[in-house]
Amino acid sequence: MSLTIFAGILFVITYILMFAFQKIRPYVALASAAIFVLVGSMGIFPEFSYTLIDALKQIDWNVLMMIAGTMGTVYLFIESDMPKLMSDILVSKLHSVKWLIVVLSLFAGIISAFVDNVATVLMVAPVAIALCKQLKISPVPAIICIAISSNLQGAATLVGDTTSILLAKAANLDFMDFFFVEGRPGMFWVTECGAVVSAIIILFKMRKETASVYLNQRTKVEDMVPSALLLLTVITLIATSFIPYKSNAAPGQFYKPDITNGLICIFYFAIGIIRATIKTKSTDTLKSALKEIDYYTLALLAGLFVVIGGITEAGIIEIIGDAIAGVSGDGSRASIFLVYSIIVWMSVLASAFIDNIPYTATMLPVVAIVSEELSAAGGIDIHPNLMYFGLLVGATLGGNITPIGASANITGLGLLRKEGHQVGTREFMSYSVPFTLSAVITGYLLVWFIWM
Repeated sequence: MSLTIFAGILFVITYILMFAFQKIRPYVALASAAIFVLVGSMGIFPEFSYTLIDALKQIDWNVLMMIAGTMGTVYLFIESDMPKLMSDILVSKLHSVKWLIVVLSLFAGIISAFVDNVATVLMVAPVAIALCKQLKISPVPAIICIAISSNLQGAATLVGDTTSILLAKAANLDFMDFFFVEGRPGMFWVTECGAVVSAIIILFKMRKETASVYLNQRTKVEDMVPSALLLLTVITLIATSFIPYKSNAAPGQFYKPDITNGLICIFYFAIGIIRATIKTKSTDTLKSALKEIDYYTLALLAGLFVVIGGITEAGIIEIIGDAIAGVSGDGSRASIFLVYSIIVWMSVLASAFIDNIPYTATMLPVVAIVSEELSAAGGIDIHPNLMYFGLLVGATLGGNITPIGASANITGLGLLRKEGHQVGTREFMSYSVPFTLSAVITGYLLVWFIWM
């Protein structure tokens, strides 16, 4: 058996097992990573050397630290009740259920641009459920809209979603690059345009909800420090985004370490924990915060980094990239549009059924090769951001289509289940399909016209 066949079979089996057994995906990824390291260390294939040291170098510690630190600070933010107060303020300004659901969905989207999507659902969904109970109406439409809206906006900023963090690393982007990069609008504006169009879909779906609602009591927030820490995290990420990494620095120019963003997120989380420990003279907050960190995702990503490094070393990524680029290999503008369309809509389809984190992590090196191949074939200089942003549009927004396509969807349906509401796939997709298609088409066209 050749190295290519072995690596390809192991990679396919890894994905099949992750899809079939979602609860043990991190163990599958780590086991596959261990096999790659074992095979690479034993010299079974003379042309394939992949030691434990090589594998550890493939793990992006900056990404893992960013996720862990942000999740910890978000936990403190949620515990302070600030998200509830923010929701209460919105409710006090609106008295129409129809408009309230639309605004709560948009509000969830704005939060998820800076906070993990699952955490966003956990913040906003309880408000919607309470309102629906008060009005004696079904909370199902409201929670579905909140979940899919939080998924959409996760692509707006560097810290909004794991897929954005992965993209930033691959495309060498920083926080401000999500707003403007090389003088062109970044993913933030693409995402927001999609949000506006999809909000119209939500408004149409909610057109029959004409009841009125009034707020009796506003949540009180006594601790503003967690909110300040989360805000400082974002501000510091913005400030350091103007300092280049070593790979982008001019000769003699000051540059920042590769793990800068991760250190920032961990630093503010640590401040919050130290303060809480001193204030309460207890480690209960530390224990609770550590429990809230998504070790499942961290382990999954760590394993996938090693696996992707393994298949890259084995030449699989290059083969996949050549295959996609070869769909139309003349490199003309029409062929580039065809390949771009394949990447976007293939991503929509794939992320509708599998988690977009492993999919995005796998495809990022592929689209880089696709851009190079098409540029070389036709002589047209293709900016890598065309394919990178197209991938993010398809993979992040496409996860909204099915109930299992995104963790936020699963979380929202779990909250409804606790309230006694069982939501079928058909009912979910009656909201998610028009919402997702409107957002994806908007982003798909904008990215093309901006970057081509």
